Amino acid sequence: MDFGLFYFANNSAGTDGYRLLLEGARFADAHGFTSVWTPERHFHAFGGSYPNPAVTGAAVATVTERVQIRSGSVVAPLHHPLRIAEEWAVVDNLSGGRVGLSFASGWHAADFALAPHNYADRKEVLARTVEDVRELWRGGAIAVSDGDGETRKLRTYPEPVRAELPVWLTAAGNPETFREAGEMGAGLLTHLLGQSVEELAEKIAVYRGALPAGSPGHVVLMLHTFLGTDRDQVREIVREPFSAYLRNSLGLLLKAAGDIMPDLDPDDLTPEDMDFLVSLGFDRYFETGGLFGTVEENAELLRGVRDAGVDEVACLIDFIDDADTVLGGLGHLDELRRTWA
Repeated sequence: MDFGLFYFANNSAGTDGYRLLLEGARFADAHGFTSVWTPERHFHAFGGSYPNPAVTGAAVATVTERVQIRSGSVVAPLHHPLRIAEEWAVVDNLSGGRVGLSFASGWHAADFALAPHNYADRKEVLARTVEDVRELWRGGAIAVSDGDGETRKLRTYPEPVRAELPVWLTAAGNPETFREAGEMGAGLLTHLLGQSVEELAEKIAVYRGALPAGSPGHVVLMLHTFLGTDRDQVREIVREPFSAYLRNSLGLLLKAAGDIMPDLDPDDLTPEDMDFLVSLGFDRYFETGGLFGTVEENAELLRGVRDAGVDEVACLIDFIDDADTVLGGLGHLDELRRTWA
């Protein structure tokens, strides 16, 4: 399996707010990591430092030479495909052809203040947008309406360096999304929120079964990550920030578990309910759902996800809102990567 760095949660801002992103990207580039992923988040302090992965991707492009620069993810229904292709072709040129995009349909209604007309049909819009962006990337044109209401075919500039755009589809836990990614011939980006490794293996089998003949597919698994030399010490370092992360992302967690608890609204939870769920979540993810503890202690989890069909682990590192602490742990993550290799 390959290893990459994934950013999602850091809420820092100001002149030093993106230090972890840039220094982490430099570390990944220098130490043989495969990728750096940045997300698209809107209108919430949780993840709000990342409203546009093309912008953060461009920043990563200018401080790296080898590592792949990827979105995790572009919320396709919020944007016109012409704009997506234009922005990311710039990043591809800045990076010398290192761009790849994971696309998502979006789920938070507030995000669709940017494109309210696409919310109801966001799944269908996602599929059309991915198809259009791929066509534009290859140098093709798509039919659009201009300011006079006339239909014309437009292509985008600049031309990208990479002839074919690597594409993934982001899947939470719905097996149909796994199937759709396979039918599109796209890669798959997923996580362990609301699903076990065993359940993930079943869904990956659905994905690979839907791939076109001859396509190997590519599965990337996001895992929360912090490693050290002593498990108990790591637990104490991550307990408070990771619990805060779980608390802030509880809406996302409940959304991922919607098939199991469709009537559970996070606004109905009491503070005691919230504390209980966060405590359960911390214990579950620390023990079995993330790369926590020492290098040696994570071999079993890595073997499990490899056997489930995962090709790459994207290590989410920025839930700890202290750049020095996170950067100090990257050496252990590199040791894990090298040991696994």
